[in-house]
Amino acid sequence: MELLRTEKLNVGYGRKIIIENVEISIAAGEILTLIGPNGSGKSTLLRSIAAQLKPLGGSVYIGGQRQDKLSERELSRHMSVMFTERLQTEMMNCREVVESGRYPYTGTLGFLSAHDNKCVEESMKLLHTEELAECDFTQISDGQRQRVMLSRAICQEPEILILDEPTSFLDERHKLELLSMLKMLAKERNIAVIMSLHEIDLAQKICDTAVCVKNGRITVCGTPEEVFTDENIRSLYDIVNGSFSVLYGSRELEAVKGKIEVFVIGGAGSGIPIYRRFQRMNIPFAAGVIHENDIDHPIAKLLASELITERSYEPISAEKIESAKKIINSCKEVICPCENFGTMNIGNKQLAEYAAKLGILKKSPCNFP
Repeated sequence: MELLRTEKLNVGYGRKIIIENVEISIAAGEILTLIGPNGSGKSTLLRSIAAQLKPLGGSVYIGGQRQDKLSERELSRHMSVMFTERLQTEMMNCREVVESGRYPYTGTLGFLSAHDNKCVEESMKLLHTEELAECDFTQISDGQRQRVMLSRAICQEPEILILDEPTSFLDERHKLELLSMLKMLAKERNIAVIMSLHEIDLAQKICDTAVCVKNGRITVCGTPEEVFTDENIRSLYDIVNGSFSVLYGSRELEAVKGKIEVFVIGGAGSGIPIYRRFQRMNIPFAAGVIHENDIDHPIAKLLASELITERSYEPISAEKIESAKKIINSCKEVICPCENFGTMNIGNKQLAEYAAKLGILKKSPCNFP
């Protein structure tokens, strides 16, 4: 069921349009993630969808109704928001912060009913914030604050949850915990989640729909498989120095240029930490012979100054072995972390034996700091 959609939506401040002609939609149980450079207007778009900014054109529909026709209380029953700015509280403990999520349902005096209290307790238990109930909200960690604020948002019983960079201020553990919670809320509670993320590797892993925002418009919108391509990510962020590995969802720095000093005989993942080590040390290296379907291949392709490859499922040819030997002849060292050789990569065993005869074969980069 479609819960939210935009129609020719223009957003911005004053009379200045930041993003125009936005047409996106999201159904119950889905996660839609906005990605794009700083200053591209992601937060502006989210604030307009959440009715915190008035659209400069077009419309937002919530459950088939125009957003601007809903009262603030009605809107709060459909939608909960969680933005990056710190909540200003005075003498409030964490339970009281969560309780404020029930105010759209309370009467004039704001008293909580038995059902309201049950919602508060369930949302705090769900996000493991019950142990923080009596703590001063201003005295807890950033990660704990994010969990309390998410408890508050869930306590509101929304159909739609809007979050602007919810992983800001969080370490890796709490980023993963928070995103896991959001996925659970979407899939198990059928909540539609709309958020912006800076971490494109995490966005690729969690969203059902990715929306690329750049230069005042939506440039690409689709499934992660459609959006997270090397070409799209390079174009979206104007990446020159570095790359994004679509297969692994990892960001890599650019390959080191210069005279090749070392040859790495990798494979089956054994070469990846060595490729990254030499890149980190600013040492140009060659890699091979790597099959095109080997898990080393995507990273070697991005980081090696020169890469010798073989077609998938084919034995390493004599031609590729000779090409590798020519490079090895001019290297200070050959690193071979591989433990096993089979029918397909027996050629790499020959290269290791060749390097051993030259006296330059190592298991790891011993001669480099």
